[in-house]
Amino acid sequence: MVTKLFMNWLDGWLRWRSSKPWRRPVLVKQLAERDRRRMLRHFLALDNSDRLLRFGTVLPDARVEAYVNQINFGRDTVYGVYNHVFKLVAVGHLAFAPKQPPAAPGGVTSKDKVAEFGVSVSTSARGLGIGTRLFKRAAIHCRNSDVDTLYMHCLSSNQTMMHIAKKAGMGIQRDYGEADAHLRLLPPSPGTVMQEAIEEQFATLDYTFKANARAALKWFGR
Repeated sequence: MVTKLFMNWLDGWLRWRSSKPWRRPVLVKQLAERDRRRMLRHFLALDNSDRLLRFGTVLPDARVEAYVNQINFGRDTVYGVYNHVFKLVAVGHLAFAPKQPPAAPGGVTSKDKVAEFGVSVSTSARGLGIGTRLFKRAAIHCRNSDVDTLYMHCLSSNQTMMHIAKKAGMGIQRDYGEADAHLRLLPPSPGTVMQEAIEEQFATLDYTFKANARAALKWFGR
């Protein structure tokens, strides 16, 4: 079973490398400290309307920079998607926090912590299902981290987040222009653990390929 799953992913990745950019499947990579600078560039490139949808308010550049600088990669999990020229075009921030009774809509979890997910996608990369892929990756990670409740908070006018929430079957409550969505997750399984590991391995392989290609272009372009 494991061999078959791996071979399916390998075949998919090889086909992806040879496909046209707009037909390639989305590879989600877990980000780390080395990606912080690119994350800042991604968020600063968001216009005022996109910042409103992502943060619930129009953050000035200084506060965007402060947000990026305070992200704790040891506590939270951050995912990203790089395009074919090694530009970070999407970021999903999965933040963990201790449960607080009374719980948000959906009931009290028996686990020690819950998770909240936020996502932003660059204009050039929209309409490709990237937001949904980031959410699915985050949900798998929650399951494998023994978290059974995943929340999203956004403006009711954020159609992208509302689409992701509805597609995932999340319970949604709207109030005064804002929306809270929650999803109860199943326990982990050998399949989800293997799926997360394989997805990260292929995303890392792709990340390394693009980073080296970018470095080579810079070197030969001197």
